Amino acid sequence: CSESARFPNAGAYNNFDDFINHEGLEAIVVANYFHEHAPYAVKALNKNIHVLSECTPAGTMGDAVALVRAAEKSEAIYMLAENYPYMKFNQEMRRVYQSGVLGKVLYAEGEYNHPIWGDGYTSELCPNSKHWRYHMPRVYYITHALAPLCYITGVMPKRVSAFPISYPHTKENFMGDLYWRLPDRSAMVSCFNEDGSVFRVFGWSQFGAHDNTYRICGSIGQIENVRGDTERITLRFNDSFIPEGMKENNSYYPEWNLEDKDLAEKAGHGGGDFFTVKNFTDCIRTNTQPQFDVYFGTTLSAVAILAHKSALEYGVPYDVPNFRKEEDRVKYENDFDTPLYGSDGTPPTIPSTELSEYIPTAESMAEYDEAYAKFIAKRNAK
Repeated sequence: CSESARFPNAGAYNNFDDFINHEGLEAIVVANYFHEHAPYAVKALNKNIHVLSECTPAGTMGDAVALVRAAEKSEAIYMLAENYPYMKFNQEMRRVYQSGVLGKVLYAEGEYNHPIWGDGYTSELCPNSKHWRYHMPRVYYITHALAPLCYITGVMPKRVSAFPISYPHTKENFMGDLYWRLPDRSAMVSCFNEDGSVFRVFGWSQFGAHDNTYRICGSIGQIENVRGDTERITLRFNDSFIPEGMKENNSYYPEWNLEDKDLAEKAGHGGGDFFTVKNFTDCIRTNTQPQFDVYFGTTLSAVAILAHKSALEYGVPYDVPNFRKEEDRVKYENDFDTPLYGSDGTPPTIPSTELSEYIPTAESMAEYDEAYAKFIAKRNAK
């Protein structure tokens, strides 16, 4: 075919070990099951193959340790493919914060609210009852909420605590949520950071309206994107400390300030996909480490994993390890606890929810199926 002519050295494999031995292979994108990226990334790094990893870098603390050790020994680049920090409004908030006009960050919020309601692709996203999407704690998908705050401020978490937000699905409160097997709709995660600031983040939440919003509160001013109009920025100051050229309240839509703005506008996730790939390839060409390197990525994974453990205990705090330090790594090198089934059917070792007694009954499943059918029929009739 024409594609074969364009790429005569292309190959197709059903075995990863054969795949990474493909002649001339320099870089891979790891996009298998959400919680199983690390083992494949480690194999590639061991062969000095560059890795762009989907979220999350590691599904367990032990996987995070193995990934860091492999990256440190490798000559290849490892980068987390986290795209939300590169959205236009987040890049603008980073520019403003780094200019110093807000002062020092004291508090910040990040919220990734993404309810996925049934519209005919349930079987595509969740092909079987043991699929990771059916059992994933809401907090595990934390990178879209937390990474932008770290990117904007340059600050990383050192301690984490979380409280679950539960509301089991019934036919009375049915909203078409695909992931009804979990009673939790979200979790509030508090991060105490290395500089003394505090972040409050909500990972993959199932509230009533879509939004991804961020707020940075500094010692002088604060900046945020607007719920319901997320491309718009509000920048506000105390009336006693208004920087020259500013007003007390400023509201505007930022614009791209780059040569490739047309490519960014066409890319997915508000331009984030363009910058993710561009930064990865730039790092390979210049042999420089990315901002979202293996330490950044595994720290975010650790926050998610430890926040879930905290939520299971209704807020017990956990210290986030510094993966640059071997003395921190050895504490977790054998910790492979997980609330998720493996792709090979390996069962979970810890609960997915603090409501450990919550198991959907046959009756509740039948009620869900009935409500789901009505929901789809109503949507199709529009």
